[in-house]
Amino acid sequence: MDRAERLGTERILPLLVRFSIPAIVGMLVQALYNVVDRIFVGNGVGPLGLAGLSVVFPIMLVQMAFVMLVGLGSTALISIRLGEGRREEAEKIMSNALGLLIIIALVGTTAGILFLDPVLRLLGASEAVLPYARDYLSIILYGAIFQAVSFGLNHMIRAQGSPKIAMATMLIGAITNTILDPIFIFGFGWGVKGAAIATIISQAVSAVWVLSYFLRGKSQLRLNLRGIYRIELSNVLQIASIGFAPFAMQLASSVQNLILNQSLLRHGGDLAISAMSIVFSINTLVLMPIFGINQGAQPILGYNYGAKQYQRVREAFLYAAVAATFVVTLGFLATRLFPVQLVSLFGKEDAELMDLGLRAVRTVTIFMPIVGFQIVGANFFQALGKPRKAAVLSLSRQILLLIPLVLVLPRFLGLQGVFWAYPGADAGATVLTAILVGRELRALGRDATLQTR
Repeated sequence: MDRAERLGTERILPLLVRFSIPAIVGMLVQALYNVVDRIFVGNGVGPLGLAGLSVVFPIMLVQMAFVMLVGLGSTALISIRLGEGRREEAEKIMSNALGLLIIIALVGTTAGILFLDPVLRLLGASEAVLPYARDYLSIILYGAIFQAVSFGLNHMIRAQGSPKIAMATMLIGAITNTILDPIFIFGFGWGVKGAAIATIISQAVSAVWVLSYFLRGKSQLRLNLRGIYRIELSNVLQIASIGFAPFAMQLASSVQNLILNQSLLRHGGDLAISAMSIVFSINTLVLMPIFGINQGAQPILGYNYGAKQYQRVREAFLYAAVAATFVVTLGFLATRLFPVQLVSLFGKEDAELMDLGLRAVRTVTIFMPIVGFQIVGANFFQALGKPRKAAVLSLSRQILLLIPLVLVLPRFLGLQGVFWAYPGADAGATVLTAILVGRELRALGRDATLQTR
């Protein structure tokens, strides 16, 4: 029995644990790319450097959105094709996906460099913050192709039933980044430029590793180099359809960050942007394990749905939802018990930044315990190849609810209104997720009952 077939036969809980643990470790390590940069920049450069990284963050989200469009869309499709026993089609999809990733990265790098300063000003960079944001992004853009190849192909490794290899890819890059950051920022005195150089070197190392895995013939599916430049429109449309939900979610995050930065600048200045940067870093560390659970559950959900084993699909989702809720509850408790220690990681010397950072963390994370279910719910529909419902749930929190609240509440509550927009969006999106997921689980239950008769 090959690795993929085990997705349809082994017990769900041990299977989910085996796939999710490496993915969780990998996603936590991936989070270190941004979090470690912010910790070192906050302590080595100061609040303006921290604000510069926060201003750049929406651009990085756009980069990741396109990588997720192709990477996650093709991964779900590969899992479903393997479940259907159509291995040759799965290989063709994987090769076409790599070609798309390369094209998207090159186009993104070119566009970003041509319109660098206008975009940064649009994202909320003041004249004081602009030099820091420019120094960081002008270097990061050149690493887009490394990020696309390493992150995109890594999802496809996981779809083939090799979660430990996927985890190793992320570990290699993040450990390299963590080692290089202090050397370049403090040792060489390069400031935010040093953080950016460390990041793209780390992404390049990960890209070389993941490509060598495929080219050395270690993978279950073969990477066909001809399929990289002979991209079939039908595969592109299927990948884009399934990958649209995470793409839309990341793109919404970018739009949300753009509007958020402008609102923070208007109501609290550069210091407010720096404070929210700290909140994002803490949230990233808490939520990345949820994305790891999603990545672990995705091939299990997709394979069993393709194989029409609906009871196993229901079981995998319920385990994933419980695990996600447990993780975010631990994160919530950490923000209540150790808020000072968490905020001080990013620069305890600035008393104003500490005070505002604490206020932001305590408000933004009020409903954190329910967020895990909402994120897993959106992934549930994506894994089943139902992009419309996945897109609705992905967009509900960041577009339908959060952006209107960020625009309206500050008119009455000032800067505190920006902070309160987050728990409001969390609550509304979770209610909508519960309704749609509940209906789908009941439908799968009926189908599973019919199969046993």
